[in-house]
This record gives sequence, structure tokens and C-alpha cells, in this order.
Amino acid sequence: MTQITAVASSVGQLIDQVHQRFASANLSYGHGTDNAWDEAVYLVLWMTDSADDESSLALSVSAEQVEEVLALSDQRIEQRMPLAYLLGCCQFMGYEFLLEPGVVVPRSPIGYLLDGPEQPWLPKQVRRILDLCSGSGCLGIVAAHRFPQALVTLVELDPVAAALARENVQLHALEDRVTVLEGDATQLFAGLQAGWDLIITNPPYVDKADMQVLPAEYRHEPVRGLAGGDDGLLLVDDFLRVLPEQLADNGAFICEVGASSGAVNRKHTDLPIEWLDLPHGGEGVFLLEGEALCSHTAARNS
Repeated sequence: MTQITAVASSVGQLIDQVHQRFASANLSYGHGTDNAWDEAVYLVLWMTDSADDESSLALSVSAEQVEEVLALSDQRIEQRMPLAYLLGCCQFMGYEFLLEPGVVVPRSPIGYLLDGPEQPWLPKQVRRILDLCSGSGCLGIVAAHRFPQALVTLVELDPVAAALARENVQLHALEDRVTVLEGDATQLFAGLQAGWDLIITNPPYVDKADMQVLPAEYRHEPVRGLAGGDDGLLLVDDFLRVLPEQLADNGAFICEVGASSGAVNRKHTDLPIEWLDLPHGGEGVFLLEGEALCSHTAARNS
């Protein structure tokens, strides 16, 4: 049981209490927050249904709310489980998504590239969007909100994640525009109708060496949702082989590879890859534009 010297009576006091516990517990972050304070704020505001605003700090909390929050903080500390799994949902890019253990927690910096200010490399007209290795469906759903006229296809191998993606599509009332395909992403990608305006993917990209030293929090996530083989590019290499046939001439391919960016640079020196700036954090997201890829493929085949 949680040992406390005083019972918090306001949102601000409860945040301070949880923050002290998290800060002294040597936790690892990276599943929506990157420090103990933000993690405490997120937990308390979510559980008390309070706005993310300074005015919320003075709001009263009941003894029951304090007990629930501290019980969850106990689980977070003792089990080293990502907070999103304990809550059963998460916020990503201002949207709510259902989540459950066994599905990778949404956190890709690609979300900011899609939902932020207009990007010069985005196609002027986006009618068809493909999200490979979609997991919970978060990126494809954010893209559907960003491009309200586009049809979106999500591709996911794991049946649990695919089922969850369908639930999230329903949660966002996007059934008329977003389709979930369950199966091997490489095979499905090659067999789909060509001409995609925007292809996004956050595939498994953690290399073998890094998989051996993952913090405990990350070990709660599914191995096949993280592990990308010896160099982290097991699926990425397959996607790049199929890409010239599937991407529209004026389309864009956006792929996250995180710390495996060095492997991409070593293996694919011939491709016109552009590494994107990520002002909101993260690493290793690259762009391949259809026009540049088409010119490269033509020159290579001539």
C-alpha cells in the first residue's frame, strides 16, 4: 500500500505527490512523456478529468480519486508498465486512442509531421493514404483527420492490434474512409493497387543489439512490434524494394527508423533519401518523394 504523510486535497497537491514518487523510482519514459513531472501531470489530469491548464491545480480531489491515482502510480512503479496500458487509452496528437497491452504505444514523431503546419513536401492533392504496420491505427487515423477527403488503408499483421485499430476507427467515426487490412505488410503492400499519394510507416526498427538493452517499460510492448532484425531494417528493406511500383509519381513516403538511421545511410546510399527535421523530438524519420524516386529508378534502369 502507498505510504503517505498527508492526503492530497487538490489536483496540484496530487500532482506533486505523484511526481515525488516517480522521480525517486528510477523509471524510464518515452511512451508519451519523457520525464517524471509530465508523467505525473498526465496521470492526475486524466484520472480527475481535469483540463491541462494552470487553473486546474486548485481543483478539489476526492479521497476516492486520490486512492485511484496512487494505486495506479504504485502499478507504474512496481511493474514498470507504460502508463497508457494502465489507463487503457492514451492521447496522441490531441486525439484519444484505445490501447491495450500487446499493442505498441502511440508516440511516433510522424504524427507531428502530419498534423502540424503545412509541409512543403506533402503532395498537393492527397486522395489515397497507406499506413503500413499501423498498430493501433493512430497514424492512419491522424492522417484521415488531416486529409478529410482521402481514403486511408491501415495494414497490420497482429490480429490483436488490427482489432484494436478497427475499434479506434469506429471511435473516430471514420468507418466510411478508413479500412483495416490484417496480414503481412510486405505481401499486402506488393499486392495493393498502385498509385498511393501518401505512404506512412512506423515499422519495427530496433536492431538486435538495442533489443538486448531495452528498459523494462519497453519490454511490456510486443517484441514483433519493435524488433527489426540484425540492423533494424528487416521490413524497411522490403518496403523500399516495392516502393517504386506503389508510390504515385507526385507522392511521398515517410518512414520512421529511429536509431537505425545509420543503417539506412550505409545500406541505401543510392536512394534520394531526405531526413526530416523533428522539432517536437524523436529521431530517424526519412522522406522519399515520388518524383525523385521515379527519376532515380529511371536512371538506374537506363
